[in-house]
Amino acid sequence: MRSITYSPAYTIVPTYECFNRCTYCNFRAEPGQDEWLSLSQAEKTLERLQSQNVIEILILSGEVHPQHPVRSAWFDRIFALCELALSMGFLPHTNAGILTFDEMSRLRTVNVSMGLMLEQMTPTLLETVHRHAPSKVPALRSQQLAWAGELKVPFTTGLLLGLGENERDRIDTLEEIARIHDRFGHIQEVILQPYSPGQKESLSQTAFQPGQLIELIKIARKILAESIAIQIPPNLIQHDLLACLEAGAEDLGGISPHDEVNPDYPHPEAADLAVLLESHGFNLVQRLPIYAQYDRWLPERLQTAVQRYRTAGLATPKKSVTY
Repeated sequence: MRSITYSPAYTIVPTYECFNRCTYCNFRAEPGQDEWLSLSQAEKTLERLQSQNVIEILILSGEVHPQHPVRSAWFDRIFALCELALSMGFLPHTNAGILTFDEMSRLRTVNVSMGLMLEQMTPTLLETVHRHAPSKVPALRSQQLAWAGELKVPFTTGLLLGLGENERDRIDTLEEIARIHDRFGHIQEVILQPYSPGQKESLSQTAFQPGQLIELIKIARKILAESIAIQIPPNLIQHDLLACLEAGAEDLGGISPHDEVNPDYPHPEAADLAVLLESHGFNLVQRLPIYAQYDRWLPERLQTAVQRYRTAGLATPKKSVTY
């Protein structure tokens, strides 16, 4: 029986405000028009989660412009939320958009892994869906992946599909991920996330077609290193989940009560997924937000936090790869 992994997760949002205005976004708020999450509010949420089956705390934030006066306060809030989650027994994973090298280096001390979607490497999207999104310049995002490699940060990245790119663009993006991983060996997962229409966005087009996703999974499996898991979001492809797994996808990402990025598409319950998958020859298995082969990259404090879960019997069911 083939294992399919997922992370028992919960998403905490420091702020929805974002200086990018991507036309497909269902997440953002205008800068200055969102009340930031306080540490006391976060602590109450985390206290409630301690009695539930949650391991990963995803710190997912809108982006404050690098030159904005509140940028340092924004970063400090994210860092403090990671510290708080760690102190309460959770394992933080941050995705906060474009960071400086120093910001990423500091966050490395309070995150067991981090992430950033590469989205698409084609610059043509800067004329359409990313026309008003300065941090979506492909070279900037590619640089983030390389910096994460230099810093030995276990990393998740991925593609957004159906934004106006073509098949060659998708292959180019996968090849860019593979190239950076070949150099540093730090990419844990690549998410293949199909565009799914939501209520808040300004983009108006049809969803990415399931048949294209299934074929892209097969292509990705050939391009990416075997150690990289191909991740698909089960709430966006419920009717084609089994076909995607048969094509080579092997991870379902963080499953939590609410998808902040795609709020119109609730996650299925892990227990229901387990029953469905078992009936088709798959075994749904929990994992940590860091894969076991990267444990030794972590600062000692984080290694200790991870080892508590490993000792309790929750280990990543993937082959060990040495870099």
